[in-house]
Amino acid sequence: MAKRGGYGGGMGMPGNMNNLMKQAQKMQKQMEENQKKLEEAEYRITAGGGAVELVITGKRVIKSLKIDPDAVDPEDVETLEDLIMAAFNEATAKVDAETMNQMNKLTGGIGGMGGFGGGLF
Repeated sequence: MAKRGGYGGGMGMPGNMNNLMKQAQKMQKQMEENQKKLEEAEYRITAGGGAVELVITGKRVIKSLKIDPDAVDPEDVETLEDLIMAAFNEATAKVDAETMNQMNKLTGGIGGMGGFGGGLF
C-alpha cells in the first residue's frame, strides 16, 4: 500500500513542529523575563567630569539628577544644558546597548525576530 504524504499520521502537530513551538514559547518567556529585568535596572552616567550625574532606569525614566553647584553659571546656562543632554543621551545609549546585548544572547544574534522582540528590535 502506498504511503500518503503528510506528517506521518495522527491529527496532532508533528514531533519536530511541536518541539519548535515549545522552544519558541520558552524563548519568548525568557525574553519577557529579561525585558522585565532590563526595565528595572538602573544606569548611572556622569558628564563633564562628574559635574552632572544622571541615574536612569531601563524604561528610560530619570530616577535622579545631580548637578555640581560649580557647574551652575548663570552666565553660561548652555554648557549646563549640554552636559545634561550628553548624560541623558549616553544613558539611553547604554540602555539600548544592554537591551540588544541581552536579546542577542537569547536569539543568537539574529536580530529582528518578528513578534518575539516585544518592540525591542
